[in-house]
Amino acid sequence: MNEGKLITIGAAAPRIQGQGLIRALGHSVLALSPWRVVGEFPEVPKLVAIAAPHSSNWDGIIGISAAYAMGVRATWMGKDSLFKHGLAGLMRGLGGIPTDRSNPRGAVGQMVELFRTRERLWLFLAPEGTRKPVPKWRTGFWHIAQEAGVPILLVGIDYASKRFVVGPLFHPTGDKEADLRALYEHYRQYTGKGGKSAIPLEAQQAMAQR
Repeated sequence: MNEGKLITIGAAAPRIQGQGLIRALGHSVLALSPWRVVGEFPEVPKLVAIAAPHSSNWDGIIGISAAYAMGVRATWMGKDSLFKHGLAGLMRGLGGIPTDRSNPRGAVGQMVELFRTRERLWLFLAPEGTRKPVPKWRTGFWHIAQEAGVPILLVGIDYASKRFVVGPLFHPTGDKEADLRALYEHYRQYTGKGGKSAIPLEAQQAMAQR
């Protein structure tokens, strides 16, 4: 099923256990869509993955469906409210981790601690945090990767070609601003729905002035 639309995952990747019905649903959603996944997953047990540009709710639907179809255990962060009213089991089963506001170091500290206690963890984040154009990316992903000592997997969402492009890996250098410039250069090749750029407004302006 979905031959040519998915890529394989290696032995180091965190895998979904069970949940055959949801995995079958993921295959069905991907089969009915024009989207496909290309590139290569790295052979590393821990990483932070960022996906951009986020320009439609379908980004998440197709992305989660593809992850389930491939058997990738994708961990993500959500507001506490998503894990209430009987939804906690479902949200956690789908890979969700509620934000712990009691953690003195916030979400970054919570995730760094989680990386230190897990043998395998692939944390997926949207650096824009919204579908609308933003002046800057949220840089929590960089701080998590830097402090946890894990690489960043770059995932491009390209509406022009209907592809999720997986890779390459990016290793934080400790210089946040320089790393962000390098990431923006990589992501400028991808276009979201309605022609939305993958890079934030301030970075676009800086590139135009060169």
